[in-house]
Amino acid sequence: MIICPTCKEEIDNDSHYCDQCGQVLLYCNQCGRVGIGRRCTYCGGLMISPDRQDQQSVAVGASVSGFTTYGSIRQSVSRPGSPESMPVLTLANDSLNIRIVAMNGAIIGRRKGPYTQFFEKQAYVSGVHAQLKYNPGTGWCVTDKHSSNGTRLNQRQMQPDVDMTLNNGDILTIANVNLQVIIR
Repeated sequence: MIICPTCKEEIDNDSHYCDQCGQVLLYCNQCGRVGIGRRCTYCGGLMISPDRQDQQSVAVGASVSGFTTYGSIRQSVSRPGSPESMPVLTLANDSLNIRIVAMNGAIIGRRKGPYTQFFEKQAYVSGVHAQLKYNPGTGWCVTDKHSSNGTRLNQRQMQPDVDMTLNNGDILTIANVNLQVIIR
């Protein structure tokens, strides 16, 4: 069950409209949460109608009517060359069985963000450790969010709240977890 953002009534997960107040339900294209307005108040993703035809779900959790529920990734399919198209960023550590497909604005942390399942048992990773962002001018960036054990890019310590551009082949270190940067 989900809560209608307008009337606060409980409604079915697969609803396109609230059956109590009639409000069109919008879902975040990054974290999958229901909300109102143009941007998600949780992660900053675009709020879209489930009726849009140009969407594809990438399930990490259960899927409901073509949309994934909380704890999952939902991405719009972009047409190559369109302003909204961006390269795919993957962060990988094969020895720890970590393979993250980045979402714009997503938090990396042990307690917050869509990747907690990879870091919840990593004691040195902060609850909110870093944030991934895509900037059309510079590409993918990472920002340390005042983490306790720091973030390093190619073994260089990052300063908190400073965006650092990621390049293919870089090594991003979240506390003591090394992640290879793959951009395609």
